[in-house]
Amino acid sequence: MLAMSGAMAQTPEPSATIAGAAAQAERQLHQSFTNLAFEDFGPAPVKGPIYQASAGNRILYYAPESGHILFATVYDTNGVNVTALAEGARVQKRLSAIDPARALVLGPPDAPTIIEFTDPDCPYCRALDRFWASKQAEGKQVRRLIYFVSGIHPEAAAKAEHILCSPDPAAGFKALYSGAAPSPLATCAKGHAKVADDAALVVKVGITGTPTLILDGKLVSGFQQGELEAFLAGHVKAAPKGEPAKPPALPAKPDTG
Repeated sequence: MLAMSGAMAQTPEPSATIAGAAAQAERQLHQSFTNLAFEDFGPAPVKGPIYQASAGNRILYYAPESGHILFATVYDTNGVNVTALAEGARVQKRLSAIDPARALVLGPPDAPTIIEFTDPDCPYCRALDRFWASKQAEGKQVRRLIYFVSGIHPEAAAKAEHILCSPDPAAGFKALYSGAAPSPLATCAKGHAKVADDAALVVKVGITGTPTLILDGKLVSGFQQGELEAFLAGHVKAAPKGEPAKPPALPAKPDTG
């Protein structure tokens, strides 16, 4: 009985064990991330194992034991953003569903290629089209692979079909995005099939808003002019002053299989 009491006396109190674990964790934190200064340290409400999931266009983390969801950026001890790596791998997997041969192509074949998910009734998409036109006037052309998002505005599908059924789809695209309101809207089997095909692709890729662009494998949501300018600066050389910009080649017609 005495021996048992002695053994029990040597067992640390739960609070002491927790405090010791916290102190060890804090020391490890400072040793692993020596370039960061931490002002305080204490227990977090998150408990148990944490799992990685995805929703929309982002990675998130879930702790089922404590019922917490974390929208966070995770770094390893080498400073590598592992959340960004996971997001990149996920985007690349989704982008593998895109078949360039099924796009409406605008722009010359030798220009840098961007993938563009667009909606004829989206004001930001129309602003983006004006941006590309202004850059073309500067001799900075791009090759746009166009896919239509038809689930946001009620007339988007009909207008996309009109563009695809036009004798010159590039001209039809330009007219509608410049504010034209043709009546009646053109229809055809190929255009209808392409709009449906694009709608299925939008679901596969996980596009939730327009415009959505893919630049060098990176998904860009919205009309982010700064990112577009940076892309052009790295890929497109403007025509010399006094030399007119090379006119764009005729766009390829969409391939709907």
